[in-house]
Amino acid sequence: MEYRMLGRTGVEVSVLCLGAMNFGAWGKTSPEESTAIVHAALDAGINFVDTADAYSRGQSEEILGAALAGRRDEVVLATKFRWEMGDHRNMSGMSRRWIMRACEDSLRRLGTDHIDLYQLHKLVPDTDIDETLGALSDLVHQGKIRYFGSSAFPASDIVEAQWTAERRGRERFRCEQPSYSILVRDAETEVFPVCQRYGMGVITFSPLSAGFLSGRWRPGAVPDGATTVRSEHVPPFFDLSVPENQRKLEIAESLAKLAAEAGLTLIELAVAWVLRHPAVTAAIIGPRTMDQLVSQLGAPAVHLDDDLLDRIDELVPPGTNVNPQDVAFIPFPTLEPKVRRRPA
Repeated sequence: MEYRMLGRTGVEVSVLCLGAMNFGAWGKTSPEESTAIVHAALDAGINFVDTADAYSRGQSEEILGAALAGRRDEVVLATKFRWEMGDHRNMSGMSRRWIMRACEDSLRRLGTDHIDLYQLHKLVPDTDIDETLGALSDLVHQGKIRYFGSSAFPASDIVEAQWTAERRGRERFRCEQPSYSILVRDAETEVFPVCQRYGMGVITFSPLSAGFLSGRWRPGAVPDGATTVRSEHVPPFFDLSVPENQRKLEIAESLAKLAAEAGLTLIELAVAWVLRHPAVTAAIIGPRTMDQLVSQLGAPAVHLDDDLLDRIDELVPPGTNVNPQDVAFIPFPTLEPKVRRRPA
């Protein structure tokens, strides 16, 4: 296993980060199999694990906490907050009121006295970023979290958060978690350069592009039961009625041929490609089964030569998304008419 520094924190993390989104009801991975996956990942050298309170409404954190019993010190443990965790008002968001409550709840579910990396799970546009940075800084000073980061932030908001932290004397975001794969490359244009400029780590999610690069989905041969997580927060990336998604299947077919020529599986090619970018610290892998975990463990040892990388660039030009809708952050004004329309 290869290890890299998490930005400029001095903390070394494995280049594969075990994502726990599938643990519990969302991915239907049982507590027993989830525990086996966690132990196998740790035994393979993975020391970085990521989850979120919203994953199966806290069940993922509970399963992960139990699985790490006796091995907590081996792991850089990351979780996230922001989405709704109850039916009452103010049980979500990035206010001081909710952050303090959400952190305590995550600590309890994870069975630990501190979180190594606490991440804001997308921006709330009507909350002052200084409100959030102040609360997160206090949690650092209290020893309940070690570092904090952002997820799915556009470059402009990363810059604003860094500027606000410096101006107001706050602790700052130390990493960003964007979507990134061969099929979804928009992070290359601005997010990655901004993170490098500020010395931030980059932990990418969905290196297999919601299953398109798993090797199982081909034109006309999508396996029965193949789905992605669908909720109001996660768009249905896999919709074959969309022409751009048909194009993704065609590109995956071409990539599979390139992988075979190089003596690799498509999964190894896809994950290794993500790790090749100099801005990337680690790629989050989210196996639902032990076989899925094993299929990705060899990626850090894979070497991709420049000729192969050039051929991939020809299929998907740098900085582009095959489907323009595959974005982790949709600007608020495009979602809310009231933001762009004067009152009548």
